[in-house]
Amino acid sequence: MPWGINRRRVVTINDGKPGERSVSMACMHCTDAPCAAVCPVSCFDVTADGVVLHSKDLCIGCGYCFYACPFGAPQYPQIGNFGSRGKMDKCTFCAGGGGTEEPGSIAEYKKYGANRLLQGKLPLCAEMCSTKSLLAGDSEIIAQIYKERVSKRGYGSGAWGWLTAYHEGSPREPPINDVATALRHSLRHEGTP
Repeated sequence: MPWGINRRRVVTINDGKPGERSVSMACMHCTDAPCAAVCPVSCFDVTADGVVLHSKDLCIGCGYCFYACPFGAPQYPQIGNFGSRGKMDKCTFCAGGGGTEEPGSIAEYKKYGANRLLQGKLPLCAEMCSTKSLLAGDSEIIAQIYKERVSKRGYGSGAWGWLTAYHEGSPREPPINDVATALRHSLRHEGTP
């Protein structure tokens, strides 16, 4: 992974005010991924496991996916004028890449990072999360863990989570909420349009 690429970022909501919250953001590997829907060269692919992958070989760096993603997951590897920023990069769920490289090969590793899923491991963010806030694995097991946590701790603000990404029990359009607004604000202040 190129130096300076952060596939996961922390967005702070109500910074310095009562009710301040920090949310760890990355690609949510959406069921109906808006990044894939707007890509003019169809460089996004969804694996059988539901991981949304991106081919750097096909990508033209137009940035449509960046603007379509409510989580700000696709990003340019460099800051600069259009055309000099490179091709988009996004979280791969540590599943290698969406290109033509052999899964688990050195070429895949250099372009997309480690294919930890092929090795039977969790994505690095979930494995290294000291609070176990980041979960990865079978969606039914994750949903059960989430339900248990909600029943013990309460739902919180209700502004973020499973329903926003996966549209279960909600309208097809994800709601615009404080977290999405905070994420866009955060991205603009990092020098990204």
